[in-house]
Amino acid sequence: MTVTEQPGAASAPASGRSQRLSQTARDHLWMHFTRMGAYRDKAVPVIERGQGCRLWDTDGHEVLDGLSGLFVVQAGHGREELAEVVAEQARKLAFFPVWGYATEPAVELAARLAGYAPGDLNRVFFTTGGGEAVESAWKVAKQYFKLTGKPMKHKVISRMTAYHGTPQGALAITGLPPMKQAFEPLVPGGFRVPNTNVYRAERMGAPTDPVEFGRWAADRIEEAILFEGPETVAAVFLEPVQNSGGCLTPPPGYFQRVREICDRHDVLLVSDEVICGFGRHGTMFACEKFGYQPDVITCAKGMSSGYGPIGAMITTDRVMEPFLEGSTWFPHGYTFAGHPVSAAVSLANLDLFEREGLNQRVLDNEAALGATLRRLLDLDIVGDVRGDGYFWAVELVKDRATKETFGPAERELLVKQFLPGALFRNGLYARPDDRGEPVVQVAPPLTAGQAEFDEMESVLRTTLQEAMTLL
Repeated sequence: MTVTEQPGAASAPASGRSQRLSQTARDHLWMHFTRMGAYRDKAVPVIERGQGCRLWDTDGHEVLDGLSGLFVVQAGHGREELAEVVAEQARKLAFFPVWGYATEPAVELAARLAGYAPGDLNRVFFTTGGGEAVESAWKVAKQYFKLTGKPMKHKVISRMTAYHGTPQGALAITGLPPMKQAFEPLVPGGFRVPNTNVYRAERMGAPTDPVEFGRWAADRIEEAILFEGPETVAAVFLEPVQNSGGCLTPPPGYFQRVREICDRHDVLLVSDEVICGFGRHGTMFACEKFGYQPDVITCAKGMSSGYGPIGAMITTDRVMEPFLEGSTWFPHGYTFAGHPVSAAVSLANLDLFEREGLNQRVLDNEAALGATLRRLLDLDIVGDVRGDGYFWAVELVKDRATKETFGPAERELLVKQFLPGALFRNGLYARPDDRGEPVVQVAPPLTAGQAEFDEMESVLRTTLQEAMTLL
């Protein structure tokens, strides 16, 4: 995630309560992925409530939630029916672990997820978030191959710039050196290959035709497996649409080629759907949309629309099979994984998906969202607009003709200092990011429609025009 700066104060004067909360936050709250020093003399914005696609802070400043919180709130804010399920389950059974026991919500949700997952992805291991799901997937891949007589298979191939989580293992899979340096040495065994940013294909020395580029990018995975030795590589971790770097979509044929490569070398294909799952691309799991069958899915975020913390690793029957033998066990777990309240509200959230047809809504509206955002291509600062479903990025460039990107000082001013506050002041919560190239990402709740698309485009246009005067 991008290091955040002060998102900017509301236009109205701060209330006494707002000032008190801001000061208390400065004194006691250690915010995530945040330059805490930036708030020594600035107010910490405190988000107070949400309804539908909108948020309000404690000063009453209203913004459009163009990021679904953090790619999470698929069904929108303020869903009373989901809040009621939380209260009902908490009264009935607030907590019990799934360590040798089961709870009704965990059982029902596991079956529901297995029903949604393609092929024989029938086994669900719950976590409390996405990073934990990725951590679990690498651990299960290592043990799986030990149990099946291939103990040297432990390495993981992932893509440059890709983000897979903050635990030590997941961070080792992450392809963002600046996010890892403070914590090195990390778990050994993570290796990187090029990502699928076709807009930057020429810079990678790759073909610019999308089909040829997809084959080229997939073949780099096989090249890495062969270089490291197939007998040492356990898994390939890929997001259906890569988040970090700015919504990098898969070229035609890419995942089909990757599946062939993994099969050839007995390597597990892990579809990291922490962001892409649960309707973000119009299907419960994005691997369905992009036409490939993984061995493992990792997921979280939209499973509960944020009404409870929950994640999961879903594996095929083949991966589960050796763990069913004799006294074998998977020595791994989390206290709050499969939490009965989170599982219950996730079931209710998935009921809501089906009742309101949210997946189909995304499929029906994704072209309109893309077309609306592409209006921004008339701005000199916009080099590319790309994405899929309700997950889009606007890449910012210094020179559109040459695709020249911004230098470090310009990125600091643009992405970290100016855009977060300016977007928020102008009425939009979105995500400026420069892991890879400078981008602004939007991923609205799945309930958003053309009115929200137009509003996002309008605020982005106004804010980027302001940015152009600074550079």
